[in-house]
Amino acid sequence: MEPYLALASVFGRLGLLAVGGVLSVLPEMQHQAVEVHGWVTAREFTSMFALAQSAPGPNMMVVPLLGARVAGLPGAVVAAVSFVLPPGLLVFCVGRLWQRLRGKPWLHDVQAGLTAVTVGLVAAAALLLARSAADNWQDWLAVVAATVILLRTRYNPLWVMIGGAALGAVGLL
Repeated sequence: MEPYLALASVFGRLGLLAVGGVLSVLPEMQHQAVEVHGWVTAREFTSMFALAQSAPGPNMMVVPLLGARVAGLPGAVVAAVSFVLPPGLLVFCVGRLWQRLRGKPWLHDVQAGLTAVTVGLVAAAALLLARSAADNWQDWLAVVAATVILLRTRYNPLWVMIGGAALGAVGLL
């Protein structure tokens, strides 16, 4: 019963904090999974996240992968439900309140503040993933190159991932 309670506790809290999606809590998710509970290593976490991001569907697919790693299929279900259900209920309640408050001048300021917080949290997640995945100067060069390509062009990120995989396959990364 202990692994299920740990999964429910970790992912229930993270789900409530995931303003803007799983990327906004990725650093804390990595901290909990790697350093606090020791469910996976930092490299395994990064690989699981990359796998989850390459699959179609919501960006929270890393959650059931971690749950499955800890406690098999039941762990995947516990982690996913714990991550989605509490914030789903919260969004339902806040959504009703938001509708009643629509038109209030301060509401726009709250939304702008939440947007800024989300951007900062996503940037922290990107840095955490880069630090976990890059072991040498070639890896860091690939991280910088991919970042520049994605920020300066309209290429689909999948093409950048395929390019990175190709460079890795031929031994350049």
